[in-house]
Amino acid sequence: MALSGCSAGASHDEDTLVLWHYENADSAMGIAWDEAIKIFEEETGATVEFEEKSFEQIRSTASQVLNSDEAPDILEYNKGNATAGLLSSQGLLTNLDEPVKKYGWDEKLAPSLQTTAMYDEDGVMGSGSWYGVPNYGEYVEVYYNKDMFADAGLEVPTTREEFESVMQAFVDQGITPLSEAAAEYPLGQLWYQLALTKADRDWVDAYQLYTDDVDFGGPEISYATETIADWTDKGYISKDSTGLKAEDAGTAFIGGDYPIFFSGSWWYNRFNTEMDADWGTFLFPGAEMSPGSAGNMWSVPEKAQNKDLAYTFIDITMRPEIQALIGNNGGVPVAADEADIDPESKELIANFNTLTERDGIAFYPDWPTATFYDELNAGLQELLNGTKSPADVQEQLGEQYQAGVDDIVG
Repeated sequence: MALSGCSAGASHDEDTLVLWHYENADSAMGIAWDEAIKIFEEETGATVEFEEKSFEQIRSTASQVLNSDEAPDILEYNKGNATAGLLSSQGLLTNLDEPVKKYGWDEKLAPSLQTTAMYDEDGVMGSGSWYGVPNYGEYVEVYYNKDMFADAGLEVPTTREEFESVMQAFVDQGITPLSEAAAEYPLGQLWYQLALTKADRDWVDAYQLYTDDVDFGGPEISYATETIADWTDKGYISKDSTGLKAEDAGTAFIGGDYPIFFSGSWWYNRFNTEMDADWGTFLFPGAEMSPGSAGNMWSVPEKAQNKDLAYTFIDITMRPEIQALIGNNGGVPVAADEADIDPESKELIANFNTLTERDGIAFYPDWPTATFYDELNAGLQELLNGTKSPADVQEQLGEQYQAGVDDIVG
């Protein structure tokens, strides 16, 4: 494998695969893909020229570089309408329908994981043709401090009612149960999870894929917004969360300041290495769906010189042994054999598999528009502060959501 920080230029030969990705070498994906490179070189006799790029480098220059002879043969690229969708609509990414069928990648990916890999002619995800192949996943679940639960004599809840009883028991002992942050994504993801407890796949498709109008005064969003307000009034969520960021909430959970943290699988390996207390996870009680998605994707530029080599490499990364490396190093594989996964990683992956098997991956609350992340955070901060009622917050969010959707679909 050749490692390069500079461009390979326009004239690499037919036995060289130019590959870009932005995962750290010691991350789950970095470890697994390094092994995939070794296997690829051994089996094909070709050489991989891996170019070290940052997330920001790829994000900010992709549209220019991929429209030139400097395009790599394969790259990790961001999923979503504003990224992979936009480039596919501009003709900069290769339509992968044929290799997907040839290699059977669609058979390895649950339907909800395929959503972010397919884009229509306008670059809207969820239908049309394949323009990427996800290699890993991510989702949001409940992390809990087993020691604090044991000290309080509490069991893992299996229903929403039991979950609220657990939180009330902590409040009765003078402990705020939920580690939260409203200045960044955690509280927005909890709000969306609460909506999902009242939702079905049609509602998710309407919200995320614009298949129908979304009623922000309907039972899904009303329940979510009113419950956040109620849980704040009951002391399950601290009003101090309005100024906190995700890192604040995560480190407070690590430090044992709170017994419960609802957040993403991306925290799993960090808790494993930094947390002294015994901890575990469970899916949100009473919900069939949770926030989550396939990870970023392998995409092949339209101007790639060695597309067949790129397809061979993608296929290697989907093999059970490579997927197991992702799973055993703190990542979430999309096509692993559970027998290959170490005991300490089984819970993380089993929960993800449970969601995918029941079509329970519901994406993220801020995905529908480019501005909704900031708008949702601001609205929920006002809700926690008590400066706006649930009804007023819902009305505001509904107007902002619709304005953003109108900009996309007209």
